[in-house]
Amino acid sequence: MSTTEIDELRQTIGQLRQCIGALRSQYGDARSISRLVNDLDRLDLDAADLEESPPPPIKGAPERRNDVIYVPDSRSDESAWMGAQDEGLGFHSRERTK
Repeated sequence: MSTTEIDELRQTIGQLRQCIGALRSQYGDARSISRLVNDLDRLDLDAADLEESPPPPIKGAPERRNDVIYVPDSRSDESAWMGAQDEGLGFHSRERTK
């Protein structure tokens, strides 16, 4: 995990802490607010653990690719679909229309 990711995580936890603080000042120590505070504390501890001893990276993990896949608008070969069932379209037991 890069330093940038850790910094972003810390910043996000800080923003969450501010939001929960605002909710706590508005609603007091309601059960749901207390649970959010506990969850935030746990998240903070887990982030510290991750920063101190990060797990090894996953080997063989696929790279994130943002390639655009072009799908043409032209008609496809209808014979490729003959005999296929139209499951989920509501008429799987009828003859395929042309």
